[in-house]
Amino acid sequence: MVPATSAAQAPLPEPVIEALHLALADERHALATYTIVLDRFGDVRPFINIARAEQRHIDALLPLYQRYGVAVPVDETEIDPRTETLDLKGLCEIGVAAEIENVRLYDEDLLPRVQNYPDIARVLNALRDASANNHLPAFQRCVARSGRPGYGAGGGRK
Repeated sequence: MVPATSAAQAPLPEPVIEALHLALADERHALATYTIVLDRFGDVRPFINIARAEQRHIDALLPLYQRYGVAVPVDETEIDPRTETLDLKGLCEIGVAAEIENVRLYDEDLLPRVQNYPDIARVLNALRDASANNHLPAFQRCVARSGRPGYGAGGGRK
């Protein structure tokens, strides 16, 4: 009797690998961007909280690479030069647009690619939901307060 092969034992199809790579690149880009904002403005919300979340998202993706024997791509993040010059309101406006695009990317591209891999789909769904339900509203609140920095509850950078 031949044991059934689980999805985790079979090589991943290229579209699934590409979905993992795109998700990881997106999380890395967000973390690098928000780190620059924090370097410029200090531990302001929503950036401090979302930067921490982006690191957790990266940490959630990396075990999938190991589980499926996929090499983790080199980080080739390029930062939008506006990150160095915009005020907090402008940065929050970029955040709103980025999170809207992020939800679209997951809904229309990444999640359909991984639907046959429940463990990967679960992680990508969580990342998509964090964008839609947490990050987007946080950036919208930042824009609504005209970019005035939020402090407190962020706990400071460690």
